[in-house]
Amino acid sequence: MKISRGEVEHVARLARLALSPDELETLTGQMDAILGYVDKLKELDTEGIEPMAHAVPMENAFREDVVRPSIGIERAQQNAPETDGSCFKVPKVIE
Repeated sequence: MKISRGEVEHVARLARLALSPDELETLTGQMDAILGYVDKLKELDTEGIEPMAHAVPMENAFREDVVRPSIGIERAQQNAPETDGSCFKVPKVIE
């Protein structure tokens, strides 16, 4: 086994998870399988392959930053439950 039950208990304690004995057994097996797969991936020859952040090429998804007129105070406050002049009124949450 790549990971022991004690190590899984330690990780669960760090994550503040209360796991039953059955869940600990299940997770120990699952984490062992994951670590075994990672070991298998280490066998691949990655010489000359550049690290990448995404599996597919990504481009900036943001739109151009263009100055446009705002929607205006009246339109912004259209669905507000309460307003006070140009401000939104919200319930007091701090005493």
